[in-house]
Amino acid sequence: MIVRGDRDVAAVLAAVQAIDRRVTLLSAPGAAAFAGPLWWAALVRHAHAIGPGLVASDILDAADAPATALAAFRCGCRAVALDPACPAWPGVASVAREIGAALLDSLPPSLDLAARGAARRLPEWLADDTGDSAG
Repeated sequence: MIVRGDRDVAAVLAAVQAIDRRVTLLSAPGAAAFAGPLWWAALVRHAHAIGPGLVASDILDAADAPATALAAFRCGCRAVALDPACPAWPGVASVAREIGAALLDSLPPSLDLAARGAARRLPEWLADDTGDSAG
């Protein structure tokens, strides 16, 4: 699920708890650049605090900003999406491998809770998914 703040996190965690699932939290596209890795790390910590065991993983989108992707790793993010066309991709990928983090070339398919009607579609989206929900 793409979450943009505490309200989205609470909605997602309530929905996954109701069906005994875990979820992968995704940032909005490019969120690392405009909100920052520290904001994301705090939001994820909050999610773990209000829903222990419900968050399978999280992914922060750094768009085409390699320095921001590296900053995210320094802040403790274990999975970051970075545009593979970025000239610094190989270097960032090397750092990710060294620290045991994941560098993705895009966010997985997901439901953006900021989209009109997303809250209404949330239970159906989760029910259609198999395994940990990325979306």
